[in-house]
Amino acid sequence: MRLRVEFTTEPFDLDEAPAHAVVAREIVQRAALDAVDVGPFGNTAEGGAEVVLSTVDALLRRSLAVGATRISLQVNVIGDAVVAVADTDTDTGGDGERRTRAEEIR
Repeated sequence: MRLRVEFTTEPFDLDEAPAHAVVAREIVQRAALDAVDVGPFGNTAEGGAEVVLSTVDALLRRSLAVGATRISLQVNVIGDAVVAVADTDTDTGGDGERRTRAEEIR
């Protein structure tokens, strides 16, 4: 499963990046993520679920430890996400054998 995380840390300081913002940026840039976009008003990173989740754990713990008073984040499943079965029916196909047909949603 692939995940995308979007996050911001606060308090903001437009004159100089606060320690919590610097730490958060370093964590995502050093992680083995597939894509990272760091900006002054929000950050985005993508990768495999285990890497993203462990990166989020480190980001939360270390950013709070150096002064973040609020961290907003959103995690989305992207790419080849979970496949759900939308419709399943059983048919004998006219030959007496049972067959199950499932339509997949991606």
